[in-house]
Amino acid sequence: MGVVFWVVLAVLGLYLISVYNGLVEVKNAVSKAWSNIDVLLKQRHDELPKLVDTCKQYMQYEQATLEKVIAARAQVSAARESQNVAAVGVAESGLRSGLGRLFALAENYPDLKANEQFIQLQARISSLESGIADRREFYNESVNINNVRIAQFPGVLVARLFNFKDFELLRFSAEELQDVDVGARFKA
Repeated sequence: MGVVFWVVLAVLGLYLISVYNGLVEVKNAVSKAWSNIDVLLKQRHDELPKLVDTCKQYMQYEQATLEKVIAARAQVSAARESQNVAAVGVAESGLRSGLGRLFALAENYPDLKANEQFIQLQARISSLESGIADRREFYNESVNINNVRIAQFPGVLVARLFNFKDFELLRFSAEELQDVDVGARFKA
């Protein structure tokens, strides 16, 4: 009888260790996914001043648009550094809107559109935007897996015991998800 008790206790202990390790794994997957987004946000953060400086040479009458891009860049940076996922989503929406307007206004400046540095920066930032969208999808998937695992039985017991927490999905504003009115972007 004593041997059976110890065998059952050992099996239960191994099972709890397995559940705990699984929760640690999904929690770290969320952190890794956020780090991947963070790297791309930092890279884009570094490219934006170069783009604005290039545009300033040609777009003397578009100061308000350039200033909005710089202000939105600062908001994204502050939200990213504080790891506030909700604030990143809001700030990203503002930055993407400003960049869209900037690229649309660039159409009115043939010399700017032909500038090799502008072309390279536009392509680089567009590539980073695509990467951020891909990483956002991966991050949200990782968050979903984590949140489901810590809510399911028996994971919920281990999660509560060791204080595992839900993570927040990275969401963008409703207007970001709507179709883009390209004509409106060309209006002053």
